[in-house]
Amino acid sequence: MRAPFRLAPALLAALPALVPAALVPAALVPAALVPAAAHAAPAPLAPARPVHEYLALALSPDGKTLASIEGDPTPSGAVTIRSIVLRPTAGGPAQTVALPCGAVPECTPSSLTWSPDGKSLAFVLRSPGTHNHAILATDAMASPPHQLLSFNGTLVDLRYLPNGKLAVLATPDANKEVGAVQAGAAQVGVLGTDVHEQRIAVLDNGGLTFASPPNLFVYEYAALPDGGFVGTAAPGDGDNNWWVAKLMRFEPPGNATVLYAPTSPSQQIGDPQVSPDGKTVAFIAGIMSDFGPMGGDAFRLDLASGQVTNLTEGAHSTVRALSFSCAGTSLILTELAQQNAVIADLPLAGGQPATLYSTDQRLGAGWAGPAYVRACGAGITATVHQSFSTPPEIAVGLVGKWHDLTTINHGITFPVEAKSLTWTSDQYAVQGWLLLPHTATPPRPNLLQRYLPRFFPPPHPHLIPMITMVHGGPAWANMPAFIGPGLTRKFLDAGYAVLLPNPRGSYGQGEAFTRANIQDFGYGDLRDILHGVDAAEHAAPIDDKRLGLTGWSYGGYMTMWAVTQTNRFAAAVAGAGISNWQSYYGENGISAWMIPYFGASVYQNPAVYAKSSPITFITHVHTPTLEVVGERDIECPAPQTLEFWHALTDLGIPTQGVIYPGEGHGMHKPEHIEDFENRSLAWFQRWFANRT
Repeated sequence: MRAPFRLAPALLAALPALVPAALVPAALVPAALVPAAAHAAPAPLAPARPVHEYLALALSPDGKTLASIEGDPTPSGAVTIRSIVLRPTAGGPAQTVALPCGAVPECTPSSLTWSPDGKSLAFVLRSPGTHNHAILATDAMASPPHQLLSFNGTLVDLRYLPNGKLAVLATPDANKEVGAVQAGAAQVGVLGTDVHEQRIAVLDNGGLTFASPPNLFVYEYAALPDGGFVGTAAPGDGDNNWWVAKLMRFEPPGNATVLYAPTSPSQQIGDPQVSPDGKTVAFIAGIMSDFGPMGGDAFRLDLASGQVTNLTEGAHSTVRALSFSCAGTSLILTELAQQNAVIADLPLAGGQPATLYSTDQRLGAGWAGPAYVRACGAGITATVHQSFSTPPEIAVGLVGKWHDLTTINHGITFPVEAKSLTWTSDQYAVQGWLLLPHTATPPRPNLLQRYLPRFFPPPHPHLIPMITMVHGGPAWANMPAFIGPGLTRKFLDAGYAVLLPNPRGSYGQGEAFTRANIQDFGYGDLRDILHGVDAAEHAAPIDDKRLGLTGWSYGGYMTMWAVTQTNRFAAAVAGAGISNWQSYYGENGISAWMIPYFGASVYQNPAVYAKSSPITFITHVHTPTLEVVGERDIECPAPQTLEFWHALTDLGIPTQGVIYPGEGHGMHKPEHIEDFENRSLAWFQRWFANRT
């Protein structure tokens, strides 16, 4: 299951006949189910101009030019039109690459990569409304790009090889975009036969030559100096089988040998990197609930001996990305250590990692990946930095000594007080973030109230409603990010506090903490969340009568689960939730992720699934609950939302369900995102009004 972070034409046409009226798209929900002011969002507090987003970075080998993918969000926060921009790192005017699709939404560039000589920047471009992709290239002067390849299928992770050729992961004739968060293909025909494998390919003479076999789906890859590759791969359905992927070596034209297999079902591997001398492969291994947001320990594999070493065993932090140092003598780790992003240097010869930089801001472009990009020959790096109240900007320089290269967002801010809280739950010290709106500032005491509070009590602060937002994953974490357009912003603008807990199962405190929810979903992690609510009430004037709970994916499950276990919340909104682990096992497209967490399949041990299923305790629900999901969500399928909605409707509990047409696990259409956000806010406003 995934955050988000980190929402069939034939089926869509039949939707009104297939589902109850309250589960049809938002525009068709009967007005009687929604208060008249349901979609009236409060006026924003920040300047009207949009917050510019930097989504990907690529630094030229000489360090003189930085390429980026960026764009401005819609009011819902979705960035639908993206540009490629080139900037001199020494300063100077930026140049925008003229994409052949113009300003067409979903004509999406990705996979920026510089040629070894720094003269050419190549990238992938997706054709809008299709699964067809192309490879284009431009020069460092942002000349109009020329097309190198048109491909009927998907292309991801484009990169130049040391010999100057381009390699890419290619899926011929793909029937969906890559990744389980994307909208699934229509489930029609003979089930299990329409499998499309993603393969390593090299662009040569205007066409692709495949370097991995046709029976393996390759998730990630890195080049070896001898012309081969290493990568993570598994046979069969790529959406489902990453959790059993192995580290492999590929020798063109398609030979594959296993280098490392996970030592247990609760170990996944990712982010393979090859040392400059080609003798060592490093990778991340640990329990991970999703492909993409990596987290675990750093491992080293000696290619000559086959020896594998855990380099960070027992660490109280999570490695989220890694790379070899320019000299190849150490690993550069991007870590999360409770609330801090940490960049550390870990010598391969042994010893403890040395912290190069630590901050409570978020570093790096995008929602997952390394903290910065670099140009080894020039000794320069580039990053994107942001906090809850400070919008993102690109910075360049030495690690930890960056200076802003861009100032597009300067002057934009958001009036929020962000507190990192730590509380005790069982044997754990759990961390989370409490965001307080500008309206939370207590009245200022006068001099008598300050110095004689016994006789002149200070003014009583206004009690603040609070929404707890549970992240997806569960192997992920709430981290600082600027509060631009989106649901969090709407809550804060409405005067609500927001609690962002990182309960057991999250990243940030080492593998033992991340593994602490195995076969225990909904129990220890819910205690962590509820104790976090207590901690927030001790840290700020939170109104215990007006508490809300929401989340997406794993957060949606925890929302459905929590309302069966406690009546503490006045209202709840479950996004892409899971109501019944037993039926879910057979409905979703990624059931392989469940074995590491539940220990066996549902057919082998149904009891462990039943004990954590909200539907098992559904008669305990008294909390008004809104449920939403995408029609083509393969990670948390719509029938799970339908089952929960149906149960609450039958039991007479206030509820509303919405299925958004054509959407997958991550919603993309701005109008759907906007409707979900406004509908969620209206739901809490409606039920909080009954608790004043």
